[in-house]
Amino acid sequence: MLAEYFPVLIFIVISLVLGAVLLLTGGILGKLLGHSQPDDEKASPYECGFEAFEDTRSKFDVRYYLVAILFIIFDLEIAFFIPWALVLDELGTVGLVAMFIFVIELVIGFIWLWKKGALEWE
Repeated sequence: MLAEYFPVLIFIVISLVLGAVLLLTGGILGKLLGHSQPDDEKASPYECGFEAFEDTRSKFDVRYYLVAILFIIFDLEIAFFIPWALVLDELGTVGLVAMFIFVIELVIGFIWLWKKGALEWE
């Protein structure tokens, strides 16, 4: 049983050794070849070619997060369609009815959110 995990152990060891070698050589070569004294232009804040308008720690509106969460929820639920479509022949009518119920739930949730005004952006 442990012999099945031996390739995984070899992969982990090689990854750790390679990572350590790359970090060490990158650090050494960076100090030897790199420019360690940045000028004022390089140390200045940069955002799209001009100075930032506001403080970078300003708060976002809560509606931004709500729309992002709604997008993630609907996007993940749409991901259920791909495996369902691949095995639809094997599932038959039961699978079709189950997905129909799932889609109806999605539509009801979407209509409810629309009526609540969660998709409004003012």
